[in-house]
This record gives sequence, structure tokens and C-alpha cells, in this order.
Amino acid sequence: MGDWESEIGAITLLVADLAESKQFYQDAFGLAAQHEDAVSVMFRFKNMYVFLRKAPVSDGPPADAVLELARSGAGQFAIIVDDVDAVSAELAARGVAVISGPSDRDWGMRTVTFADPSGHVWEIAQPVAES
Repeated sequence: MGDWESEIGAITLLVADLAESKQFYQDAFGLAAQHEDAVSVMFRFKNMYVFLRKAPVSDGPPADAVLELARSGAGQFAIIVDDVDAVSAELAARGVAVISGPSDRDWGMRTVTFADPSGHVWEIAQPVAES
């Protein structure tokens, strides 16, 4: 690698229903849109920007292979927290449907997974304390 950092600063998620997806991200994550126009909405997650971009894609539940991973506790995108159970309770209070967890996983993390309206799976994770 060169002199630049290998940190992901932004991702773009394609969605069919921009308004529904925007509402989900506001509700689930408690975020306000930082910018929006007719075809996109931008949210800031600490050091990363997530863009929702309207596109001719199919919204709906995760695809079979992605859903199977989510059921085992793995997401397409992960947010590391100090207390998965507290965040899980917060998500439930916000009406977010959980796919799996919170559960301790074989790879040393406690996770909970859920999907946005377009089927993108999010994982909330914390390292499991070694006994």
C-alpha cells in the first residue's frame, strides 16, 4: 500500500424505494440525513458515509445466501459496539425486526443481525470476553 490509509470512508447502497429506505435508516440508526436530492440520501456513521441511491433494483428480504449468513450472525456491514444487548433492545424499541441474535458466535463475537428494506444485512457486534 502507498501512503494513503486503507479505511473505508463511504459506501453506496442501491435501493428501489428511496423514501422507505431513508425512513428506515433514520428510525433504525437514529440518524438525520446529511444531504439528499431526488436520487440519493447521505447518512454519516461516525467516520463513514452511507449513501442510499435510487436504482432499478428489487427491494425485499435478503437473498437466500445472504439470509443464511445473517441467521448465523454475519452481516454484510458490521458496527462494533460495547454492548450488543443494549443496542438490540434499542433496535427493538425502534421497531427493527431482528434476523438473529443477540448470540455469542464461534468467531468470538456476540452479534445481532437485521436487514434494511432493500435486503442489506447489518450486524451489530461486540467482542466476547474470554473466560
